[in-house]
Amino acid sequence: MTADRKHRTREKILLGGIVVRAGLSKADRAFLLGGFLELAKITPSSSEYRRMREIGEEAFKTRTVDGESRRIGGN
Repeated sequence: MTADRKHRTREKILLGGIVVRAGLSKADRAFLLGGFLELAKITPSSSEYRRMREIGEEAFKTRTVDGESRRIGGN
């Protein structure tokens, strides 16, 4: 496996972990894609981006439903 392919595979696994962490593993794929496309429209300099990032940062720090502390991607 090439280094580039390993990198892409790891990226997909990490992103899948985020979907699971958010409780969306059983969500409709079209719904998820629509949500991601809407998120992609938010500019990094906006207050909405900062607000959502703060929510995500806090979620990475909290324990999961099963009580384990999990950190995705080392963040």
